[in-house]
Amino acid sequence: RHLGLVPVAERRADALAAVAALADQVRTGCDLDALLALARSAPALTCEAWSPEAALAAGLAGGGAPGTASGAASPGSVKGRGGGPLIAVAGGPAFTFSYAEHAELLSAAGAEVVTFDPLNDEALPPGTAGLVIGGGFPEVYAPELSANEPLRAAVAAFAAVGGPVAAECAGLLYLARSLDGKPMCGVLDADARMSERLTLGYREAVAVSDSPLAAAGTRLRGHEFHRTVVEPGAGAAPAWGFTHPERRVEGFVQGNVHASYLHTHWAAQPSVASRFAAAAADFAAGTAAAAAARP
Repeated sequence: RHLGLVPVAERRADALAAVAALADQVRTGCDLDALLALARSAPALTCEAWSPEAALAAGLAGGGAPGTASGAASPGSVKGRGGGPLIAVAGGPAFTFSYAEHAELLSAAGAEVVTFDPLNDEALPPGTAGLVIGGGFPEVYAPELSANEPLRAAVAAFAAVGGPVAAECAGLLYLARSLDGKPMCGVLDADARMSERLTLGYREAVAVSDSPLAAAGTRLRGHEFHRTVVEPGAGAAPAWGFTHPERRVEGFVQGNVHASYLHTHWAAQPSVASRFAAAAADFAAGTAAAAAARP
């Protein structure tokens, strides 16, 4: 495999069999009662479990969400889980790389988070007000993704009317005009292809352009891990400027679309999630107002 990884989603039966075999080894080779007794003898933990609600509140109190006029969340917008704008997150075999904390933070910011499969679903979930397309292996599934023309058209139409989209790595490739010659969503005026060069490493990044994901000037750490190339590598409004280990701009901000190779972990900067949830809420409100105004 070109990146040395085969996701469990592609080998579900083998993975379940391996876990079952390991469980049998533990069951027959370990004194489980003694292990449980030892664990129960440990003192109680003094730290609190990570909470997405607490992380959002702390970030907002510390000024982590810049301004409300540009679609960032205000403290009052950090509601309970769900009940707000519907944010669709790409999943399935082609998009297997994501952080659970992203969905948890979006839910804590008031959004309803649902998963869709770009390989098999021919439409976005009804009422979609935000779209998150994370990492995975679209290059392995390029023919199947391309063949799902109804969903490609739906994604392009959503972006065209200003729907907020956050795309990382695999998502960037999916939004491109083509991937290894196969038509993709065509949201971006860029083409992607496999290459011989592995791009791998941590990045210090600063947001170059305002987007639903981050205000210009927002600093984040992330990583790149891919063996593909997107041409051009950056749009007229780049997503990120890298300050380490090399200085360059990368990615695309186009309308309410933020697309980049950079993988980021939103728990390090929870204002990213609150800002995106607020952008989705604004889009949902605008859509509802437009529908009500129609005769």
